Amino acid sequence: MERIRAVGREAAAKKYDILSAMMAHALAGDPQAQRLVLRLMALITTRYNWQADELSIGQREIARLWCVDERTVKRDMARLRGMGWITVKRQGARGRVSVLGLDLDRILLDTRPAWANIGPDYVSRMGGGAAGEGGEPDRTVVPFRRPDVAPADGLWGAARARLAAEDRALFDVWFAGLSDGGTENGCLTLIAPSRFHATYLRTHLIDRLRIAVGRCDARVRDVRVEAG
Repeated sequence: MERIRAVGREAAAKKYDILSAMMAHALAGDPQAQRLVLRLMALITTRYNWQADELSIGQREIARLWCVDERTVKRDMARLRGMGWITVKRQGARGRVSVLGLDLDRILLDTRPAWANIGPDYVSRMGGGAAGEGGEPDRTVVPFRRPDVAPADGLWGAARARLAAEDRALFDVWFAGLSDGGTENGCLTLIAPSRFHATYLRTHLIDRLRIAVGRCDARVRDVRVEAG
């Protein structure tokens, strides 16, 4: 999937595309998911700085915007952080509110199954598949047939399947070679084939691993990657 950033000459169109993806995802979900995404969209359209990737607003102000109490704000913001849609860029201290950011890659991964509800032109524009004129699939492109992901048992087996479905190319390069090192005290240990592999995962992809594992088992909140 091609990365999309709401900056540059086409920033306005990109913002609409991102919000459209969130809208389609919400409409395809249950009422609870719809409400959560709508609340986040309200924060984005009223307070989010697209250029700096910053959302800085206190719980009291969010509660007023959402027409809820601060306890609900705390719960829903925790859910959004757990989903990986919101990240903490700078933790608030001494009366200052935290500065948050959006993980647009995570949002687009999660909303991708609903893109087709908008239309094939949207899917093509967002990099969801090859298409020719008029949004029709390009018949000159011969898809590469990847072998199916080998089944695996347990928590890591479920997380592997989720990661492969999200981004197969990324999975093949970085996640397929990991082995299960066991789970203890809410932490899953994964064994990488080399020190370089483990270091890269810890530096660049650990959040994606945590989210995939956490969505398979909410009791496991951390992932550790070690070299084999």
